[in-house]
Amino acid sequence: MTDFALQARALGLGMAARTWREERVWLTAGLILALLFLLVPAQANDSVAFVLGALAQTAPYLLLSIGIAAYAGASGADNIIARAFTGSPHLMIVLAALAGGLSPFCSCGVIPLIAALLSMGVPLSAVMAFWLASPVMDPSMFVLTAGVLGTEFAVAKTLAAIGLGFFGGYATLTLMRAGALSEPLREGIGNGGCGGAKVRAPKPVVWRFWQEEERVAKFGREAVKTTLFLGKWLTLAFLLESLMLAYVPADWVASALGGEGLAPIATATLVGVPAYLNGYAALPLVGGLIEQGMAAGAGLAFLVAGGVTSLPAAIAVFALVKRPVFALYIALALSGSFATGLLFQAWIA
Repeated sequence: MTDFALQARALGLGMAARTWREERVWLTAGLILALLFLLVPAQANDSVAFVLGALAQTAPYLLLSIGIAAYAGASGADNIIARAFTGSPHLMIVLAALAGGLSPFCSCGVIPLIAALLSMGVPLSAVMAFWLASPVMDPSMFVLTAGVLGTEFAVAKTLAAIGLGFFGGYATLTLMRAGALSEPLREGIGNGGCGGAKVRAPKPVVWRFWQEEERVAKFGREAVKTTLFLGKWLTLAFLLESLMLAYVPADWVASALGGEGLAPIATATLVGVPAYLNGYAALPLVGGLIEQGMAAGAGLAFLVAGGVTSLPAAIAVFALVKRPVFALYIALALSGSFATGLLFQAWIA
């Protein structure tokens, strides 16, 4: 084989590997759908409908966050946002946890906002506080939880969301000050990184960026890049979620969470992590289990763990950040949910 042929082959293999790395999410989703249409066409149709419906429901959050991120990048406002989050880490964590626990974002709606914050260089500690707290509770969830499980449970869930944010934020800050998590984002995701690791050089802000052709082009590039990135990961996440809802029976979850004592709280925490029976759908299930004798602490642990680590949220975390940060996210969700269940059970005992 000639040198030219070897070079061409190496180039071809390199391009193929790069294409796989860039498009593996779309390819994986396409392969799953192809197998479903081949083996279980009815479920394939249901999954497609579920994905489209979930994407449509998430679209307002996506469009708003994508627009904000693209505008910040094109105008240069991302520098201001990044610097605004580098003043007092303690205050940032407190505000982020409070905002997360009281915000109307679900586990899917918060994903685009988190992606934008991380890419702007907002410190990971504040982002982690908001990320952990936000999916657990929102105003409408509070009302529904109070109606199904009682006001005491709704208040406890709200305090759990804020407390989980505090816990995650300060745990992350401690690790950051020890020198860990200096570069949380995956390669090619934004241009920010940990706000405590580096401060980008200030650039002039042009609020009316549309008056400059170069900035308009940057707005378009950022919007397309963010849309494609979030779109492919959310598509895969919702596809996997549809299969989980179809093939993981609720009766199995119910039997695994029954009983009283310490073990059910630990089991509820572990089951809540992979299960997507969180949020609105999980409230009637948890209410029925509590009526059948399940400890209230186990019910709260299940709801908190399920909310924080629901499949779309977990996949989005994995897509955005490096593996140590993802492992920290799961560890904080597990330990925080378990502690929440224990504290609530001790409080009502």
